[in-house]
Amino acid sequence: MKIALFAMLVITAMSAGICRAQEVECGIQRDIGAQALDEATWKQLNAIYQDVAAERYREAQDDLLKLLGQAGRDTYLRAIINQALAQVQWSLKNYAESLGYFEKALELDSLPDQAHFALMYQVSQLYFRQERYDEALERLQLWFCKSPGERITPGAYVLLASIYAEKEDYNGVLAAISTAISMDSDPREQWFQLRLAANYELEQYPGAAETLEIMIAKWPDRKTYWIQLSQIYFRLMQDQNSLAVLALAYRQGLLDKPADLMYLSGLYSYMDVPYKAAAVLEKGIRDGIVESDRRHWTMVAESWYAADELERSLQAFEAAGRAARNGESDLRRGFILVDLERWQEALESLDLALEKGGLDERKMGEAYLLRGMVEFYLGNLENANADWENAGRFDGSREAAAQWISFLQDERRRLADWPVQTGFTDMQGKQ
Repeated sequence: MKIALFAMLVITAMSAGICRAQEVECGIQRDIGAQALDEATWKQLNAIYQDVAAERYREAQDDLLKLLGQAGRDTYLRAIINQALAQVQWSLKNYAESLGYFEKALELDSLPDQAHFALMYQVSQLYFRQERYDEALERLQLWFCKSPGERITPGAYVLLASIYAEKEDYNGVLAAISTAISMDSDPREQWFQLRLAANYELEQYPGAAETLEIMIAKWPDRKTYWIQLSQIYFRLMQDQNSLAVLALAYRQGLLDKPADLMYLSGLYSYMDVPYKAAAVLEKGIRDGIVESDRRHWTMVAESWYAADELERSLQAFEAAGRAARNGESDLRRGFILVDLERWQEALESLDLALEKGGLDERKMGEAYLLRGMVEFYLGNLENANADWENAGRFDGSREAAAQWISFLQDERRRLADWPVQTGFTDMQGKQ
């Protein structure tokens, strides 16, 4: 800032020979004649420069105030001194005082155009700092209008974009920040973040995807950008791209939070890739990233089941059961074991489900009904009958339980008649 201060003073002094300007541009007409500083004043200002160069800001301020008191009615000199005081206060981070001096320098309206309008940029920055966004925009637009193209920097467009953002003019944000990015050979990350925010606010999702693709190429270690791009692709119904982006982030080791792994596992399930859905989530649990609870183990188990990995599904349901207070996971494990005709394991799982309880009426009925079937196939007919009678107490399983009880009665009669029929046949054979 100390360099900028006296670079501006030099420009101002050198502008003394400029002829009067009477043209009307940007709605502003100025009539400023040629002016110059006398040698003594210039020497005083040069001495102040030495103080600023050495960061002796208080001494510089005192000398400038003393010089201001001697300026009398010389509006040109007073404007230069107020400008210099503003820069000193800026260096001291006294921004309110700095703005006051800048405004005074502009109010005097005595500096040549180049110096006068150059102040607009700094005044705009200070208005922005004070949340005076309309005034900041007005000053900055005037500065843009009056500044030669080669003097306009990417930072000026960033300031313009920031003002538009505060005014919630997102079309303005997008135009300004895109210009800043295009002007700079190495745009800052924050500029792209501002552009992305404008894309989101305007619901310009293809534009957001384009912005995120650039951001990922520049900052590939930023997990957030990968997740956002995946979500944008999903919104754009580019499901394969959505999954591919997130899977690549996973392979690069960027997904390190429970929500990240849950999202990827969910995408795999949505895209009908249950094997990877289960593998990702189970690894997350075993690595200690995802909590080892009933809900997560159940999701793993269901995905393994959908992938026809029944042994892994059984293991996951068993883990879910250990983490659960009720018997729901054990009941679901029992269903799979019955399908596999592993009767003794099924019985143990169903015993555990009913012992834990916590099941709703429908599931209680299912548990008794299923255990009755297991007992039947194990030859424990009395136990089977007792379970089916219990199942008959629940609306959802009453009809099926009655059918099984009827079947059991028929089977008992058949078994009861079997010895008699056999004996009669034997007797006939002997005759």
